[in-house]
Amino acid sequence: MNTTGVAIIRLMVAVLDGCCFVSHLREEGDRGRFLGLVGNVSAIVGVLLAFGAGIARIMGMYLVAGYTTMTLFQVGTGLMVLACLCKLEAIQSH
Repeated sequence: MNTTGVAIIRLMVAVLDGCCFVSHLREEGDRGRFLGLVGNVSAIVGVLLAFGAGIARIMGMYLVAGYTTMTLFQVGTGLMVLACLCKLEAIQSH
C-alpha cells in the first residue's frame, strides 16, 4: 500500500474516533468546536484533493493512485460541501 492509502486510512480512523467522541460531548460548545474542527479538516483535504486532481489532469494524467482524476475531483468537492455544512452547523449552534 502506498503512502497516500495509508494517510487516507489514518484520516478515516481519526474521523471514526471523532464520531464516537461526539456521543460523549456534554456541552453544546464542545459540539460546536468539534464541528468546526471537522469543517476545517475536511475543507483542507477537499481543497488539496480537488487542486491535486486538477493539476494531475492538466499534466495529462487520467489516473492517480488507481483513481480517475474526475473521481478525486468529485470527492474533493464533496469534502468541501461537508466543510460548509459543518461550519454552518457550528455557527448555528452559537
